[in-house]
Amino acid sequence: MKRVFSYLASYKARIAFGLFLKAVGTFAELLLPLIMAYMIDDVAPTENALALGLWGGAMLLCALAALFGNVAANRMASRVARDTTTRLRNDLFSKILSLSARQTDEVTLPSLVSRLSSDTYNVHNMIGMMQRLGIRAPILLVGGVALTFTVDAVLALVLLVTVPLLTVIVVLVSKKGIGLYTRLQRSVDGMVRKVRDDYTGIRVIKALSKTEYENETFRAINDEVVASETKAGITMGVTNPLMNAVLNLGMAAVIFVGAYRVSAGRVKVGDIIAFTSYFTIILNAVISVSRIFVNFSKGGASAKRIGAILEMPKDLEPLPEETGRGAENAAEEEKDDAFIRFEDVSFSYDGAPALTNVSFSLKKGESLGVIGATGSGKSTLVSLLLRFYDADAGKITIDGRDVRAYGEELRDKFGVVFQSDFLMAASVKENIDFERGLSDEQIVRAAEYAKADGFIRAHEGYEGMLTARGANFSGGQKQRLLIARALAASPEILILDDSSSALDYKTDAQLRKALLENLPDTTIVMIAQRISSVKFADKILVLDGGKVAGLGSDEELMRSCEVYRRIYASQHEGGESHDGN
Repeated sequence: MKRVFSYLASYKARIAFGLFLKAVGTFAELLLPLIMAYMIDDVAPTENALALGLWGGAMLLCALAALFGNVAANRMASRVARDTTTRLRNDLFSKILSLSARQTDEVTLPSLVSRLSSDTYNVHNMIGMMQRLGIRAPILLVGGVALTFTVDAVLALVLLVTVPLLTVIVVLVSKKGIGLYTRLQRSVDGMVRKVRDDYTGIRVIKALSKTEYENETFRAINDEVVASETKAGITMGVTNPLMNAVLNLGMAAVIFVGAYRVSAGRVKVGDIIAFTSYFTIILNAVISVSRIFVNFSKGGASAKRIGAILEMPKDLEPLPEETGRGAENAAEEEKDDAFIRFEDVSFSYDGAPALTNVSFSLKKGESLGVIGATGSGKSTLVSLLLRFYDADAGKITIDGRDVRAYGEELRDKFGVVFQSDFLMAASVKENIDFERGLSDEQIVRAAEYAKADGFIRAHEGYEGMLTARGANFSGGQKQRLLIARALAASPEILILDDSSSALDYKTDAQLRKALLENLPDTTIVMIAQRISSVKFADKILVLDGGKVAGLGSDEELMRSCEVYRRIYASQHEGGESHDGN
């Protein structure tokens, strides 16, 4: 929470001035009942019109001071809340983008979405309300109680008895509320996750007639959110009626005692009117305090969740240069011209092994095909190469340098097409360029290499618009657009993670041929499910359960690798011949 409140430091002067205006307006408001009591008891009996006019003018000035002071302070409070939340949201978004894949897995994407949206909204409300009511309510409460002593000390003491009870109510309820609102936000995370999953898979849900099932599961999650919110709301909602009950009982006691004091001539009528006015002010102040604690409980819980992300340590920091590439490594480079090298690399997700002792090397310009069953570790291998994760054991080098020694320049070497990639609702040109400032020539050339130029020109050209997720293009066309995006910046290393699964065999073969012919200096790593997509690679890596089952050319693996032969046999039975035709 401290991390979030530190954002207010930049606005100290503005906050201080706003609180000063708020205090001036509030004190002016507190003077009104005193002036009114004086006019009733002392000025009105004299029937002095001038005096009545002067004191009436004083009341008007106090009312105007209260009005303009509060309005100006509220406007400043709103600007501070807006500017603070804007900075907080921008920093949180940047921090989320900088999180490592392991940190993102730990927090989960739905929770990050929730923290960036509803949690920042709660913090915005908290900051705004703390400035609007955080100074006004205490002044009205304390000032109102204090001024009642100037009216009549005995009646003020009767009312003051309620203060300890009010304090106990506020402290106990607000302490309980923070925990309840934290649990509520976790429930919201679950609802965001469900909505995100269902929106992504809405076609599958409809195709399999699972709409009613998904409605039921969403209803269960929604009921959990409602239950959490209801419990938090009821707990915090108890504050207001309890405070009102305590104050009203106190006021009943005040009126009862006040009646005897008026009849005894110890208290004037105007004092009783002033006292009831102060009671109304105190009651409104107590209601405002209860609102502050409700919002502070909700905003405090959200601030803790946001702070937890902002304070996450930076993961995957680059190693010192001498560690990544020492004299010993430099001497080894002279004998070895490997561009990419995996040396006994092992990795696991939360203790579940994904890769075990994987070793291979590629020269610059060579191509590697990676094949294996689902879950064999193919995509994990790519994630380690891109340093989305660090290997648990072993070493990965690019151009003789440990990938852990690279900074942001590591990703500049790559052009990547992932299994689950995305297209924006923008023009074809913008999707291929991806805000990299590429020339038209680079974009067209990349589309030609990806065998996408033909259908792009037939589909309104490079300025033609894509709908959300590229729904107005076929699956194969979307994959070729994604490949064009990866090729456009002339990467040193091209990674194609099952990026031709939607292509027919002929187009797939043409694409592979174009890549190998036009990118002689680009090192290509192709992950695929079918042998025809990788058989022409210089090397083929066969993974089985995260371990290397074979490494070599297509012919070598057909002779020596049982797993590769099984994959070929299963695909051959499905109608695919070994020559890929």
